[in-house]
Amino acid sequence: MPRLSEVIAALESLWPAERAESWDAVGTVVGDPEQRVTRVLFAVDPVRDTVEEALRLGADLLVTHHPLYLRGTTTVAATGFKGRVVHTLIKNDIALHVAHTNADTADPGVSDALAGALDLRVVGPLVPDPTDPEGRRGLGRVCELDHPVTVRDLAERAAARLPATAQGIRVAGDPEALVRRVAVSGGSGDSLFDAVRAAGVDAFLTADLRHHPASEAVAHSPLALLDAAHWATEWPWCELAAAQLDEISDRHGWDLRVHVSTTVTDPWTSHSPSLGAPN
Repeated sequence: MPRLSEVIAALESLWPAERAESWDAVGTVVGDPEQRVTRVLFAVDPVRDTVEEALRLGADLLVTHHPLYLRGTTTVAATGFKGRVVHTLIKNDIALHVAHTNADTADPGVSDALAGALDLRVVGPLVPDPTDPEGRRGLGRVCELDHPVTVRDLAERAAARLPATAQGIRVAGDPEALVRRVAVSGGSGDSLFDAVRAAGVDAFLTADLRHHPASEAVAHSPLALLDAAHWATEWPWCELAAAQLDEISDRHGWDLRVHVSTTVTDPWTSHSPSLGAPN
């Protein structure tokens, strides 16, 4: 059984903390470096539901994509839900480690997992990391399809292959337009429109698209937009990350049991189609 410090060193080799954005909060949040680790759970969010799932599994380590305290805190009192998470983890000897923007830009990273879930062939990063001489790391991915499909078909593929959410997939643009090249970015992507236009793609699949950036993007060009739920676009990374840790465990003879959370932590729980019309 490896110590937590050994497992964290392996995770840091995949997603070095120094590659996170300066505003980010990554790394180990809770955990004794000397504690032994036998079971690991990967999840998108460090919330009560995933902590309870870790408890049920008997996990010693919870690895999440989203930070617990992104903007810092002055208290971990159990009167707040984040403090309660910290107390529950410590009382049950469960460590918490976060890989956020350092996993976004990794090779492979969050957007590679998203592309893989949709059977898209990655040809390179959307926003290359200037510190990577091989040009493989960076935000988002530019992808190609084996054969052209319509925007409608691509949206239906995303709806079928990404985890189900109340939002589903929203589409802007001509649903019958053909897509040969597509940019993808797990998580919030509407800050990347300049790079998307420069990439010469037919469609952009991401999450959290806001009205004004989306409106300007479709007015600027025939680019199609596919807007999925934030959680759904990042969940495939959990499967990729778990497979990477499994490989490391096998190589070191650790015999870790590595799991991917099945708990849906997307905050939206229902959807009512719009049936009315403007007067």
